[in-house]
Amino acid sequence: MAQDAVAAVMAKADRENFPVASRLLPRRSRTGLLAIYGFARLVDDAGDEAGGDRTALLDWLDGEVDRVYAGTPGHPLMRRLVPVVRRHSIPPEPFRRLIQANRQDQVVTSYATFEDLLAYCDLSANPVGHLVLHVFEAVTPRRMHLSDHVCTGLQLVEHWQDVSEDLRRGRVYLPQEDLARFGCTREDLAAAGPSSRFRALMAFEADRARRLLDQGAPLARDLGGRNGYAVAAFVAGGRSALEAIERSGYDVLSRTPRPSGLRRAAAIVRALATRGSAGNGRPALDAHPHAHPDPQEQRS
Repeated sequence: MAQDAVAAVMAKADRENFPVASRLLPRRSRTGLLAIYGFARLVDDAGDEAGGDRTALLDWLDGEVDRVYAGTPGHPLMRRLVPVVRRHSIPPEPFRRLIQANRQDQVVTSYATFEDLLAYCDLSANPVGHLVLHVFEAVTPRRMHLSDHVCTGLQLVEHWQDVSEDLRRGRVYLPQEDLARFGCTREDLAAAGPSSRFRALMAFEADRARRLLDQGAPLARDLGGRNGYAVAAFVAGGRSALEAIERSGYDVLSRTPRPSGLRRAAAIVRALATRGSAGNGRPALDAHPHAHPDPQEQRS
């Protein structure tokens, strides 16, 4: 039964926008990344899909983090973390931030501003990048800064793909200030298909996510080697998902736009050929990971 639970969680890796653990990487790095992915999926499933008292379940997972560092976790996915944490001297703080993000999901159903959403991504996404850098044994302040751009961009892409799914869970990640600016209401989000104003909103939000990915892309060049290739593939996966949203006419309501395997592979090949470029000739934003363009400027 335990192995079935592990398999069910890990099977979701194939449905991500990016390769979770590229075969380009050494076996040790792949093992570490898969263990981190298993933890992140376990936490997300506890916060999104589990029945009963999700807060209590997240508290239990917080205790499991303590037990990882004591060498005595109970869940098989948590047991996989023990040698990874020891081998790479990973601190507990990124794991706890991911749990905190899911605690926040139990009580926060919408975000007033883009800055508020970015603060949530700092809990829900950016710690994953820090964990990846620990596995790569490549942690520096600059790399963590660039990683935050990549991870926040990837998280936004996922939110933009899943507008309808999130709404069914009672959550709206599109900032309320942006909904108001583009004249969209909750009824627009619940519609069977996108209105023209909703398409305009999603075009704006997709460009924001792309710009964040572009800002973080130089991390691939900074890391170099196979680790850099892996990061380039992460960025390419996010870009190909955004292209799928664009090709759908920004219809994320009647379906979830996802790139085909061929398009995703092509995006990864392009990224590997041009590691670290800002991509598509778009100007970089301010170096602050939470910077974003003025919406009126985007619409002009």
